Amino acid sequence: MIIARDVRHLRPVCTPSSPGMAHIFARYRADHDAVSFFRNKFHAAGSETICAYRVRRVVYFDVQMGDCCCKIAIFALRKILAINRMAYILNIETSTEVCSVAIGCDGDIVFHREDYRGQTHATALGVFVDEALGYADSRGEKLDAVSVSRGPGSYTGLRIGVSMAKGICFGRDIPLISIPTLETLCVMPLLYHDLPDDALLCPMIDARRMEVYAAVYDRALNMKRGISADVVAGDSYREFLDAGPVYFFGNGAAKCKDTLVHANARFIDGITPLAKSMSLLSERKFMNGEFEDTAYFEPFYLKEFVASKPKKIL
Repeated sequence: MIIARDVRHLRPVCTPSSPGMAHIFARYRADHDAVSFFRNKFHAAGSETICAYRVRRVVYFDVQMGDCCCKIAIFALRKILAINRMAYILNIETSTEVCSVAIGCDGDIVFHREDYRGQTHATALGVFVDEALGYADSRGEKLDAVSVSRGPGSYTGLRIGVSMAKGICFGRDIPLISIPTLETLCVMPLLYHDLPDDALLCPMIDARRMEVYAAVYDRALNMKRGISADVVAGDSYREFLDAGPVYFFGNGAAKCKDTLVHANARFIDGITPLAKSMSLLSERKFMNGEFEDTAYFEPFYLKEFVASKPKKIL
């Protein structure tokens, strides 16, 4: 019997207890009811015995068939699992003062590194990526894609992250995925905070002074108001606050607490865009085939970069 986590590891095995019979034990993760789908496939391939059962979102199959049908069944498994197998994605997040890298697979984080010191992206990112690639290569895993934060955020940070992501994609001939930074910020509140059904989320990234990069989402991450650079005043987001609870978070939210005074204004502290929060979003884009043009992709800066002159020291 073989446990096949990946289609590449799927092989037939003849056991002494049942000579001439191939036992294939395949795991398939699905959001829909895949039991009947696979049962029909195996019946069509001439299966003699099928055991299928489901534990949460994981469907297990124990298929037995004669030698004449063995290859047909394996072909069917390979054809289906090749489309739905679990993606191995490297996520890179450098849009704020935190530099982070993570490898996600099937909703799990198998590797992650973070640096909270700030202004270290140029040196820390290369080390983190090298460790991540070494981790994957040492386990015989092939990266399926690279996901990078697309912004808005720090101009320099975004450039460093995107440049690194492009280099890996070109070098390994894999696709590039981009994740909006504000959507990444929403992941932690959605996963670990008890939000009411009618809650709206307003992630904020500090853009200096009283300006923030912000957008408004519902709990399904449907955008209710587009991304913009907001100068926060007392009446900001009033139409959303009057309708129900709005949760503000991110490194731009703290400075707005004294300004956004409303009964429906809620603030969540300690939320930072991290690479491990990108994993679920990048897997969804990978399954939907939503890839960027690696050669021509540019980060979403929202505002043009303005270089300032250094102060004279006299």
